[in-house]
Amino acid sequence: MANSGPTNQWKTLDRDLGRIGAVEFATQYVAQPLVGLGIAMTFIVVVALASTLFFGGDSRSYVVIAAAAFGAYMAVNIGANDVANNMGPAVGANALTMGGAIVIAALCESAGALLAGGDVVSTISKGIIDPESVASSTVFIWAMMAALISSALWVNLATWVGAPVSTTHSVVGGVMGAGIAAAGFAAVNWPTMSAIAASWVISPVLGGVIAALFLAFIKTAIIYQDDKIAAARRWVPVLIGIMGGVFAMYLAMKGLKKIVTVDLITACLIGLAIGAAIYAVSAPMIRRQSEGLENRNRSLKVLFNIPLILSAALLSFAHGANDVANAVGPLAAIVHAEEFGTFAGKVSIPTWVMVIGAFGISFGLILFGPKLIRMVGSQITKLNPMRAYCVALSAAITVIVASWLGLPVSSTHIAVGGVFGVGFFREWDAERRARLSSAQRPAAKRIAPEERRRRKLVRRSHFMTIIAAWVVTVPAAAIMSGLIFLGLQAAFVG
Repeated sequence: MANSGPTNQWKTLDRDLGRIGAVEFATQYVAQPLVGLGIAMTFIVVVALASTLFFGGDSRSYVVIAAAAFGAYMAVNIGANDVANNMGPAVGANALTMGGAIVIAALCESAGALLAGGDVVSTISKGIIDPESVASSTVFIWAMMAALISSALWVNLATWVGAPVSTTHSVVGGVMGAGIAAAGFAAVNWPTMSAIAASWVISPVLGGVIAALFLAFIKTAIIYQDDKIAAARRWVPVLIGIMGGVFAMYLAMKGLKKIVTVDLITACLIGLAIGAAIYAVSAPMIRRQSEGLENRNRSLKVLFNIPLILSAALLSFAHGANDVANAVGPLAAIVHAEEFGTFAGKVSIPTWVMVIGAFGISFGLILFGPKLIRMVGSQITKLNPMRAYCVALSAAITVIVASWLGLPVSSTHIAVGGVFGVGFFREWDAERRARLSSAQRPAAKRIAPEERRRRKLVRRSHFMTIIAAWVVTVPAAAIMSGLIFLGLQAAFVG
């Protein structure tokens, strides 16, 4: 009994320390999102203050300062949502760590935006609104402001829900909604909007089909062969050469417009030359890398890691060169209208606007990107380097095909569609092989149809959430933009 007092004291102390540890853990858990939010807000404020150096002076400059702040907000949201489509497969396949993916994406996205970003952007997002239908430059400015705010809010909401959406389509919806509120339904170019709506289906289906076809080829030509290593030595350099040629075409046509303009035939010749050169270099490299590897599927993953990392980096560069300009288009339009008092279908993008886009994407990716990277890379379907390679390759090929056909497509829809295509092909292939195997088994050992249906390889909940987000992006952004425009007009125009 004499020792019960100290024992109870130790137990009480342990409980108190446990409570303190739990409180500290809970505080850290709650504070993590707040730290990211605080850094993002600081970046937006710094952008607003820095823009006063360019436009400080008269009262009209405050419109540009506010637009710069919302442009920074939009750029942060692009980094949080859109960039995941390029890096998600590589992270999901364990070819890159989350930290490595963030560093590569931030550098390549910024380089693409600053070095190869388009110097001219369509202020009315690919011709969906007739500028002549807008009454004045003041009305045009508030319409672009509403489009910028609404598209940023919508992408932010989608990121919070965990749905990868198209930032380009968000801007399109925002511009359309503000244009309708400003000038009526007649101001909208409905044939163009119909083509954009068709791309909601064309982009993911085309990306999914191409990714599934490449995966089918890899399975047939390499994975299902008796000597997998010998088959890999034959075909992996060919696949790497195709990747090099396709990305050379992609960058020549879409990523280097600011430096040089290349037509389709020239781009094809460039792609063939570079693809052949890369094949010649990669064939002996793959032969050396495959020496001593065991004849099993796990050994094949090693051969695809480096090509997958390079393809993810090139996709990020091309994304920075193209989609960033579309996202900051409304901001560029506002700056042009304030400087010259007029508005036009196409305007030049000032360097400082592209800098906002580049740095905003990097901040958004570092602070909020991991959530969507995990979603795209591992939560829709399980990826390995071979499957992720098919997704990256299909994304580049689909953009080239769509550009050749003149179809407006979304890089987000293409990449996520590629993930779906790989996942659904795996389901079909597993079901086919299970049926063949089951037919050769005794009846008592056959897998029941209900059990096969339970073993789905694509998570249906994520599939339905993403499809729903895609369908409502343009109308949701349009409604938000129209309401915001009416509010701004009532508050500032009267």
